[in-house]
Amino acid sequence: MNILILGSGGREHALAWAVSQNPKCDKLIVAPGNAGIALLADCAALDIEAPGAVAEFAAENAIDLVIIGPEAPLAAGVADRLRATGIAVFGPSAQAAQLEASKAFTKEICDACGAPTAAYAHFTDANSAKAYIRAQGAPIVVKADGLAAGKGVTVAETEEQAIAAIDDMFSGAFGSAGAEVVIEEFMTGEEASFFVLCDGENALPIGTAQDHKRIGEGDTGPNTGGMGAYSPAPIMTAETTDAALEQIVKPTLAEMARRGTPYQGVLYVGLMIENSRPRLVEYNVRFGDPECQVLMMRLGGQILDALQACAEGRLTEAQINWADDHAMTVVLAADGYPGSYAKGQKIGGLNGLPETSSQMMFHAGTAKHEGEFVSSGGRVLNATARGASLKDARDRAYDLADAVEWPGGTMRRDIGWRALKP
Repeated sequence: MNILILGSGGREHALAWAVSQNPKCDKLIVAPGNAGIALLADCAALDIEAPGAVAEFAAENAIDLVIIGPEAPLAAGVADRLRATGIAVFGPSAQAAQLEASKAFTKEICDACGAPTAAYAHFTDANSAKAYIRAQGAPIVVKADGLAAGKGVTVAETEEQAIAAIDDMFSGAFGSAGAEVVIEEFMTGEEASFFVLCDGENALPIGTAQDHKRIGEGDTGPNTGGMGAYSPAPIMTAETTDAALEQIVKPTLAEMARRGTPYQGVLYVGLMIENSRPRLVEYNVRFGDPECQVLMMRLGGQILDALQACAEGRLTEAQINWADDHAMTVVLAADGYPGSYAKGQKIGGLNGLPETSSQMMFHAGTAKHEGEFVSSGGRVLNATARGASLKDARDRAYDLADAVEWPGGTMRRDIGWRALKP
């Protein structure tokens, strides 16, 4: 098979790494890719948010399957154009991608199918939103309605923080994503991520994970795109997982199909768990980043068979074989992230690192300059490892991270603390 993966981050490096292990993979192209991805696949300069350009490139390169990594190409309709030209694609249509592209749309779907989620209100002007906050009090959650790269959410502990978030969003801090806002009840409990493949009708669970969104240890400081993750999530017991599938995922898929917009791709189900009861925090229409890294570390080459079956509408033929193991990824970020940070910093120690089924350094924001790896983003590297226990995986991941020579980088030292605390 000739396979094209769209994207340039750690998620796409992990996908490329796993897919390349499957003997079905004859040729692998990643567009645009990054310096780490270039070590195992051909990288191509391509506007991945231009449906016509992607479809033309796929046809010219005899691509058999396109795997779409980030959410922006999905919202732009890239999957629609590929399907229209007869090319198999893993990723939902633009209409189905509204499950991530619009918080208000997701809440509407939950209302229609009875999926348990936080109480909410939707606003298109700042004054009404502020009045609602004053009436409800704090803590309360303020979300930009549209795509904001994982950063358009404020968990406000005071009314003043919530009002400030409204001002930021309506003043353009998140661009068009903040033109509308959703204000939600503050849910208590523990968060977890549940990943399910969907082919429009059927659902296949492929794993759970827990992310660490905050920049600081102990889950403090501002939200980021994610500073680390581990899999599986201990709080996702068999009972809780079954409840999430039956009460949230399957009703959502049925409602989407009823509306004539069947969902095909991976559904990232963000959950809040309290007393074993799951409630939906949010949907994402692509693999999480960095959750994808730990999932791919545990799944390996078999993921290609599952993604292909999903894209071809025959998910009932697919199965996932899980080892009784654990995986962890630690994000190395540029100092200053998620605020302003420097780019172009030299990173040493990357050559000669282990590249095995139990240790892998996934590149998220790297480039090559004069033959050297340099930083090109905020989240730059993902030190990822698996082990028989979460502690084993943690130790291997930090061994990998500590081998990197990058004075301008930073990382959290407590990834997995909830699961590993005495």
